[in-house]
Amino acid sequence: MAVVTNLEPKRRKSTPLDDLTALVADDLSAVNEIIVQRMHSSVEMIPQLAGYLIAAGGKRLRPVLTLAAAELCGYKGEDHKMLAAVVEFIHTATLLHDDVVDESDLRRGLASANAVFGNKASVLVGDFLFSRSFELMVEVGSLDVLRILSKASAVIAEGEVLQLRTTNDTETSEQAYLEVIKAKTAELFAAACRVGAVVAARPQAEELALYDYGMNLGIAFQLVDDVLDYSAFQAKLGKTVGDDFREGKITLPVVLAFRRGNDEERAFWRRTMEELDQREGDLERAQELMARHNALKDTVERARHYGSIARDALGLFPDTPVKAALLEVLDFVIERDF
Repeated sequence: MAVVTNLEPKRRKSTPLDDLTALVADDLSAVNEIIVQRMHSSVEMIPQLAGYLIAAGGKRLRPVLTLAAAELCGYKGEDHKMLAAVVEFIHTATLLHDDVVDESDLRRGLASANAVFGNKASVLVGDFLFSRSFELMVEVGSLDVLRILSKASAVIAEGEVLQLRTTNDTETSEQAYLEVIKAKTAELFAAACRVGAVVAARPQAEELALYDYGMNLGIAFQLVDDVLDYSAFQAKLGKTVGDDFREGKITLPVVLAFRRGNDEERAFWRRTMEELDQREGDLERAQELMARHNALKDTVERARHYGSIARDALGLFPDTPVKAALLEVLDFVIERDF
């Protein structure tokens, strides 16, 4: 038997998200410059902490969607770059707040900002980024944009509160879970896409089509994220597998496994998720129950359903390289393993 001596990881092939990002690469570079400039503050910890999180990685998916939507709508101005920076600031602010609420120690495989700088600093810098995003919106000077993105910020906050209500509650319905992820995750995807049409002064039908694309892409994205928490390798996922389980976070795989289980299995879920009485081997038991009841498989099928709705939403637009890339991103988001 041959001995394997080369253990270097294979170079990762480009993904559809990489391809979409390449189509807006010049604009994204300008967005990154705006982000760096507008993170500046005389209070040293603010750019230090915000820069730590932004530099930690991530695909810039939401600002890329804003740039791509504007490109899809034929926009030739500059305001879409400012709006993409706004979207990234809102997203980063919510991550800072999320990690404090969830008491997370890791973010994309690295120590979370709150683990490094503390909870108080994370919350306050998150507030700074929200405030900075509104300054940028005002500079763009569009009341429609201000209305869409300010509403999205409020809905995201509502989603966080909704999630507090469902955490550790095994009686959570699929509908209640969907309400949480629509507000907490999908609303920013939807707004990020919609403002691309608004800044291009496109008809309302196109504006709403892009909103629908973003909303359903965001739902599919979160559904797959929730599957990955129980099925992916840490190196690919960027966080420890089972974080949601350890926090008692009720996601769709748990909802389905609980509903489909017998009395003994439901007792297991109540002990581990409601009481957080978790013992060695419980995560593996949770994974086994999800496999037995097709909870992960059916969650991915739900994601495919929302992906199909998002695909149909782009039917209004002419065929272009950007449209093709946006469609391919749908498949990537659903089929990814990290």
